[in-house]
Amino acid sequence: MSGDAGPLSGCTVSKAKITGYLLNKARPEGMSKARYFLSFGFSVVAWQEMEEALATHPRHNPADEILTPYGTKYVVRCRMQTPDERNPCTITVWMKDNDDPPRLVTAYPA
Repeated sequence: MSGDAGPLSGCTVSKAKITGYLLNKARPEGMSKARYFLSFGFSVVAWQEMEEALATHPRHNPADEILTPYGTKYVVRCRMQTPDERNPCTITVWMKDNDDPPRLVTAYPA
């Protein structure tokens, strides 16, 4: 799916997911993700920029839909807009439960 995000319309990304997880170099299990995203110009100070890039990622890239016991999981692959405009291939994973908007689970290099 690209262009119209379809079931991924209205994706939500929490500030805590960005600042406490994806951009947090102090977390041993997340340090490599933080280095990756920081290297493309994202920052904790301007976390909203990453929020926007993540939330719009499904609009511009294909998504695989996977039914799980916890809801529908979507895996979106490829170009993500970054502050430095290098726009690397990135994977984002989203969960959609019932009628709630899809929420970001994780993001990492492709």
